[in-house]
Amino acid sequence: MNYKNIFKNKSKMTTENTENEKELDEATIEANANGEQLIVEELSIEEQLKQDLGNEKDKFLRLFAEFENYKRRTAKERIDLFKTANQEVLQSMLPVLDDFDRAMAEITKSGDEALAKGVQLIHEKLKNTLTSKGLEEVAVKSGDAFDADFAEAITQIPAPSDDLKGKIVDVLEKGYKLGDKIIRFPKVVIGQ
Repeated sequence: MNYKNIFKNKSKMTTENTENEKELDEATIEANANGEQLIVEELSIEEQLKQDLGNEKDKFLRLFAEFENYKRRTAKERIDLFKTANQEVLQSMLPVLDDFDRAMAEITKSGDEALAKGVQLIHEKLKNTLTSKGLEEVAVKSGDAFDADFAEAITQIPAPSDDLKGKIVDVLEKGYKLGDKIIRFPKVVIGQ
């Protein structure tokens, strides 16, 4: 009987162990399933973080490029401002320069050499000062083809010869530019 009881107890224990092992296996499977679920959640969070990081990098690069463009644009504007800062002063000096040109023509006609030389020295000094500040004369002369981008036509007259038709016949007032910008267009007469 003893053997029977032992066999019953052993069979009972084996059944209990088998049931316990099944419970442990089921708990492990649940834990693994939860773990896989956690891994899947971690991967999606990681992917989301990578995507957010990529978006932030893109925003940063765009902002950086925009700032670089802003720096280049302001530097160019600053250089242009320095080039044309004297524009108003130089434009107000142009009539004085024109008056000197007319005075030189009249003094030369009078024949007074000492007066002509003195006025010419002052005229050259004024011209050199204005040239050192960036003022240049627009080169237009009689016989040149008329270009509305570089000269202003005051009037048209019948051309003295066929080769002057549509060309500059006379320059009434000199034109000047400051750097690449024309601050006063030459006033010209063109032939018809």
